[in-house]
Amino acid sequence: MSKKNSGSNSGAGKKSQDLDQNTTNPDGEFLTTNHGLRINDNQNSLKAHERGPSLLEDFILREKITHFDHERIPERAVHARGAAAHGFFQVYESQKEITAAKFLQDPSRKTPVFVRFSTVAGSRGSTDLARDVRGFAVKFYTDEGNYDLVGNNIPVFFIQDAIKFPDLIHAVKPEPNNEIPQAASAHDTFWDFISLTPESTHMIMWAMSDRAIPRSLRTMEGFGVHTFRLINEKGKAVFVKFHWKPVLGIHSVVWDEAQKISGKDSDFHRRDLFENIEAGNFPEWELGLQIVPEADEHKYDFDLLDPTKLIPEELVPVKIVGKMTLNRNPNNFFAETEQVAFHPGHLVSGIDFTNDPLLQGRLFSYTDTQLTRLGGPNFHEIPINRPVAPVHNNQRDGHMRQTVNIGTAHDPNTTGGGCPFQAGKIDGGFVSFMEKMEGSKVRARSKSFFDHFSQATLFYNSQSDWEKAHITKALQFELGKVKNPAIRERMVGILSYVDKALSKAVADALGIKTPVQIEKPINRNIPADGNVKDFEPITKKQSVEKSDALSIEFTPLNKDKNIKTRKIAVLLADGFASADVDALNATLKKNGATSCIIAPHLGAIKSDSTKSIDAQERILGTASVLFDAIFIPGGAKSVQALLKEPACVEFINDAFKHCKTICAVGDGVKLVEKSDAIKADDNDEGLILALEGTFAEVSKEFVASVAMHRHWAREAKLGG
Repeated sequence: MSKKNSGSNSGAGKKSQDLDQNTTNPDGEFLTTNHGLRINDNQNSLKAHERGPSLLEDFILREKITHFDHERIPERAVHARGAAAHGFFQVYESQKEITAAKFLQDPSRKTPVFVRFSTVAGSRGSTDLARDVRGFAVKFYTDEGNYDLVGNNIPVFFIQDAIKFPDLIHAVKPEPNNEIPQAASAHDTFWDFISLTPESTHMIMWAMSDRAIPRSLRTMEGFGVHTFRLINEKGKAVFVKFHWKPVLGIHSVVWDEAQKISGKDSDFHRRDLFENIEAGNFPEWELGLQIVPEADEHKYDFDLLDPTKLIPEELVPVKIVGKMTLNRNPNNFFAETEQVAFHPGHLVSGIDFTNDPLLQGRLFSYTDTQLTRLGGPNFHEIPINRPVAPVHNNQRDGHMRQTVNIGTAHDPNTTGGGCPFQAGKIDGGFVSFMEKMEGSKVRARSKSFFDHFSQATLFYNSQSDWEKAHITKALQFELGKVKNPAIRERMVGILSYVDKALSKAVADALGIKTPVQIEKPINRNIPADGNVKDFEPITKKQSVEKSDALSIEFTPLNKDKNIKTRKIAVLLADGFASADVDALNATLKKNGATSCIIAPHLGAIKSDSTKSIDAQERILGTASVLFDAIFIPGGAKSVQALLKEPACVEFINDAFKHCKTICAVGDGVKLVEKSDAIKADDNDEGLILALEGTFAEVSKEFVASVAMHRHWAREAKLGG
């Protein structure tokens, strides 16, 4: 019996209908073998007698065990850990002027999408909260074929040429002798590579920022990373950078918080995405384009083809053209999230590549890796990868072929009436952009790629004080785990080219007494016969010195302050003030947030009236790092019970340390006062204490405080 996916007969529902033919539900059905034979006994293997040996003829046992033994497939070499969801994309108005891509032309069309988010370095079983780049891959099931926009949550990358990718990943993966550490870059091989590769400096600044530890997959940006081309129906091309702008804004956690989340709930991001979609809080991103005319290719103080560079939005504003909504979770993690295969080379007419040397290598790598991971060349027939557009070609056979092909398999042919025949451009046939090429065949890199530090400095200078402090602490932590002093010293030298104060702060923490700027950054990415002087980094004066879009604090995406989908921890016990909790829940519902009742025990918790409420979590089974704010209602009996729970004070202390809003009313204030870490401060907007009041009286203040996300001024006062 099929379990039907949600979706209409057109637009976003096309992929759902396509998946229906491969989706089954056993409700009301008999248990069978893989070949349809109904099974009478699934509890015992076939034996010679009750206490005798199992028999080789037990084909049911053999089938079951054999299938189980082969259920695992190789995990991805990178981006192994991920979470995904279905949804749709809809353009706001036609972009026909700049692209022939149909899904970017028709505002009435809902194009189905499948989006996979991931960490890069860790294994499939690693934590969601590793400090890492996040993959942000979108598969558009367009009527003209699948289009994959395979990007990250950071707009640049570590390397400029794909030939260095294996070296980068070997370096960031666990140390080869002991497979330690997992899903972490804080070790010698990674920083050895980075300290010898100055082109990585810009990316390192992003990776050490809070962008690498997002609060939620729903609150991070996405980027295509590379410069691509859009081509209209007349053949005119423009350069384009793709952006995904989260409607909920950009929010992150702090490093101490991330480490504790990893211990309390290593599936934190997966769970957050899944539960919010199930609750109807559908994540949304707007698609933005940075358009550069071909005539302006060499206009800027950076090279558009350099994947370690971004285009500041002050130079080229992001044009918002549409919205993506994720509204359905996968029915089966393995069949969909694990087997989905993305590839930057999956294009539709109207979009094409540039000569970005990292992108060019990816065009080979993504297909190549699927051959091993998914068992052969027919991975495109797996339901989640199958396009909704018709597929007709002369490709045949291979491991696990699904399609039953009829007719001839060569082109040209007369035996099949010339079919399938080539499509003219007017019929949607893909035509590669006609780019003029000239020059010698060389293994070389353009001098325009050699400015490795200017945009790293731009990023750092664009941060708020607290963001700079977090970057500094991250570098101190990471390099503090490096055992080789020479590697630490090289990195301090590299950082001196970004910002001398940053370099000194890191050097001081590492016990490096004299952080002298090295004369020229060490660059070991040089051919054997290369002249070192020919590979020295250059510095270009930047036309943009600060960019608000690069800062979580200053980004325009965070100007709309609200608490939608925020999760509030409510600490209470028997005897709590029901009026306070009722007022809180009414306020949260009005503002699109939710509460979680946390008590000393599960089950019904009695209030100070006839009402009771069910606890959703035990205090000893959860932690404040899993929530956005804390509320403690009044009720003398309730607070007395909580005061007997040491975990309550730890819960509050961590929330305060992580700069979250803490609100307590009536007797609830006494629980906060129990904390030695918290000192009442009239200037701390995140600490709302109303000893003589009720929640109804402070509800507006509470909402405004939580909407700030964090109260970073508190860090300086805590000395953190």
